[in-house]
Amino acid sequence: MSEKHGIPHLIHQTWKNEDVPHEWRDWSESWRRHHPDWGYRLWTDSDNRAFLEEHYAWFLPVYDGYREPIKRADAIRYFLLDHFGGLYVDMDFECLRPMTGLFAGKELVLGLEPEAHTQLPVSRRGGMRRIVCNAFMASRPGHPFWAHVHRQLVGAHTRPGPLDATGPFFLTRAVDSAPEGCSPAVLAADTLYPKLSPAAAELCGPREADPERAHAVHHWSGSWDREGSGATGTPTGRKVGFWTSQDLQPCAHGTVDLDAQRRRWAAGSPAPTVSCLMVTKDRLPLARRAIRCFLAQTYTRAELVVVDDGADTALEDHVRDLADERIRLHRLPPEGRTLGELRNIAVDLATGSYVCQWDDDDLYDPERLEVQLAAVLALGATACFLARERLWWPARRKLAVSGVRVWEGSMLCAKEALPRYPEQRRGEDSPVAEAVVRGGRTVSLDAPELYTYVFHGANTFDEPHFTSLFDAATQLWPAGGAYADQVYAMAARLPLDPADVLEAETAPENTAADTAEDTAQATAGNTADPPAPVPHARRTAPVDVRANAEEAEDAADAEEHPPLLVLTPVKDAAAFLPRHLDNLRALDYPRQALSLGLLEGDSSDGTWQALQDALPALEADFRRVTLVRRHFGLGLTGPRWARGVQRQRRSALAMARNHLLSCALADERWVLWLDVDVTECPADLVQRLLAARQEIVVPHCVTEPGGPSFDLNTFVLHPDADALDWDRWLRDGILQPPRGFGRSYLDELRGHEMVRVDGVGGTALLVHADLHRDGLVFPAVPHRRLIETEGLAALAQDMGVGCWALPGVEVVHPAHWGGGPLSQAGEAAAGGESRDIGRR
Repeated sequence: MSEKHGIPHLIHQTWKNEDVPHEWRDWSESWRRHHPDWGYRLWTDSDNRAFLEEHYAWFLPVYDGYREPIKRADAIRYFLLDHFGGLYVDMDFECLRPMTGLFAGKELVLGLEPEAHTQLPVSRRGGMRRIVCNAFMASRPGHPFWAHVHRQLVGAHTRPGPLDATGPFFLTRAVDSAPEGCSPAVLAADTLYPKLSPAAAELCGPREADPERAHAVHHWSGSWDREGSGATGTPTGRKVGFWTSQDLQPCAHGTVDLDAQRRRWAAGSPAPTVSCLMVTKDRLPLARRAIRCFLAQTYTRAELVVVDDGADTALEDHVRDLADERIRLHRLPPEGRTLGELRNIAVDLATGSYVCQWDDDDLYDPERLEVQLAAVLALGATACFLARERLWWPARRKLAVSGVRVWEGSMLCAKEALPRYPEQRRGEDSPVAEAVVRGGRTVSLDAPELYTYVFHGANTFDEPHFTSLFDAATQLWPAGGAYADQVYAMAARLPLDPADVLEAETAPENTAADTAEDTAQATAGNTADPPAPVPHARRTAPVDVRANAEEAEDAADAEEHPPLLVLTPVKDAAAFLPRHLDNLRALDYPRQALSLGLLEGDSSDGTWQALQDALPALEADFRRVTLVRRHFGLGLTGPRWARGVQRQRRSALAMARNHLLSCALADERWVLWLDVDVTECPADLVQRLLAARQEIVVPHCVTEPGGPSFDLNTFVLHPDADALDWDRWLRDGILQPPRGFGRSYLDELRGHEMVRVDGVGGTALLVHADLHRDGLVFPAVPHRRLIETEGLAALAQDMGVGCWALPGVEVVHPAHWGGGPLSQAGEAAAGGESRDIGRR
């Protein structure tokens, strides 16, 4: 073997800084003394992180997330040897003779700890039949074994203690699972580890080193136990940690704080679209269940892309009946395409910046997308995989939590970082997951309740494969009370088949031997991991799936039709009220989900009396009605569109809107601002605005159907807008440019389904209620030289929230009714008496 392919003459050691403790200096010097022509490098903690940042930045979220320094000290050596090659040895290792002959003809050399170490309690609990120690390792650079180790690190980093996450137990399992052709040469214990650790010596009696065979000796000084140590040692004395209840919550870099991320989203932090990709074929019941899981997701900025190459059209009919624009079905002729081909087609159809695998036969917790995306965003990562999943075998009445690995089906990944799937009929997602883990910053999230892998008998992989997963499970609930309790907890969150719930306590049709084996596995074996609760599952009374059908339908309807509040400020609007109220009653949004709020001010035409007269009928028709009166003393002597009155007029309107909002908003999820002088709006206006899945969205306000734009406060800035002289159109502190100056309007953007806009009008404006609750108001004074609805758009952008418009969804405001870019309701409103009536 040429020197080029051998182990380089380079020695690596690590310590927290350059001040190595005195008692280890002689041992460290022994390596340089026996290898005078070899290079030597002492790596400090700061060196280690800088090295990773330069060469393996994708691993930093895991590396920085290790709570114990020993885990970082363990992990770094696997990357140093991959990049540089050479020999890594711990500080408490003493060299007895040169290694050159020992390494001759080898590319990767590891060593076994003494057999007596396998008899220690910690080793027996871990099921270790041998222990490959990571205190001495030698390798050529780029050996394929290290790529395998890196993948295993990602999957194991949430395991409870250093032994299993990064240390000797971890390395032993990596050696045992190494792909063909990259296994190391493993030296016997008397070559490198002739001395027993103190705990093993106490258990088995001391043992002297054989000077004829030993090339080095590990002194088992327990250097890992020193504060801030950069070295590692033996299982002896290491604390085998167990996860606390908090640690068992979804965690990546520490713990993912979902509530904090929700607050960031509510405050305007970007919320990217996630495309869930589902490939299916003639499995209607399973596909419908997977769709129900999607519709229940708490993260709503998502789409479900369904690729169906089956002969049956039933799924297409089902999706059409759902009429949810987030679900896009793409049918293909049944031409026998591979699963890899079909997945690539789904990726190509995805419009989101993130994609998420959504297999048709598995179950997904409602918080799956929200938690995984929160983990990705919190760590600036490329992708998130689950470290463990829940395993369910309904026919056997078996439920388990899997072992730790990178679970391919759990992937949520930036679309731009996703490689193409190979054209394979099964196993196509494994190389993709491997490439994602190797190619970017990846989060391994230990939240098994988010994904339930179901064996139903027609899976891509067969029964022996699923049996092997149960054999490696970290927790098992066999048939009986424990299984039933877990199924009931699942039923509280997931759309289970009623038969599975009703039969949860029925004994499975397996033998007594099977039951005994399951019970043994549930109480023994795999003890390196503690029993895992289901963090998100809420304990409930047994579920009666045959009762409360009406309540279930109501709950589903509430999810599909969230409570919405329509707000309208009015002034001198008596002539417009009948048409406005007719338009509200014509909306086909469920009345039990629709509330109203109206504010009247400064009217002289009987508007307030007309509202009071209409109130009883409104209270009978709608969920809740709030009627407010407040005067602002706004009196205009000239045309309301005159430039000289815009600051005064729109400031009063902004205050009216804000006051109405503060009086009327209760538990509603959405607010629709709708002016009183809109003459026509589609019956499905609310649904079409909600279907945009944006937090701020406006329809196209036109002077007549298909006509020019009326509300010119909704606009898109021209690409060269920053170079224009806006100052000459500044009047009273607000911009008042002529039509078309630096701005495009929606009548110029017809043909676009949805466009991002820089300003919004209030003729019809949908806003997520949480944005209002978090401080998004209508500025009554100039904000970035804009005011009222335009100012709201600017303020939203400052909060990180985009504003969107639907050019093809039209509401009509006749030009002769308004005489300018603001509606009659835009004049409304001005301050004093306040009255809140008719809360239901």
